[in-house]
Amino acid sequence: MSKHFRPGEVVYMIIRNPHAQDVAQVQQAAVVEHPERPNELALFVHETYFPMSEEYALFKTEAEAEQAYQEAFGSPEIEEYYG
Repeated sequence: MSKHFRPGEVVYMIIRNPHAQDVAQVQQAAVVEHPERPNELALFVHETYFPMSEEYALFKTEAEAEQAYQEAFGSPEIEEYYG
C-alpha cells in the first residue's frame, strides 16, 4: 500500500472519532516517513502518526473521499425523521 504514496503527499482519509465510533469525517493527512520506524511511511493527522495500513481508506482527492463517505454513511443533509 505505501508503495503508492511518497513522503510529502497530501491524502484524504475517512477517520472515526476514537471517543464516538458512530462519528466519522473526511480528514486531510500528510504522508511522512515514520519517525520511529526507518523505511516505513505513516499518516500524520491530528498531531499523531498512524501507520500506513489497509485499515485506512486513502484517497488522492477530497472529492473522492467525500464520495466514498457519502456512499458509506449517507448525506448529512438528508435525514429521515422517525417521530
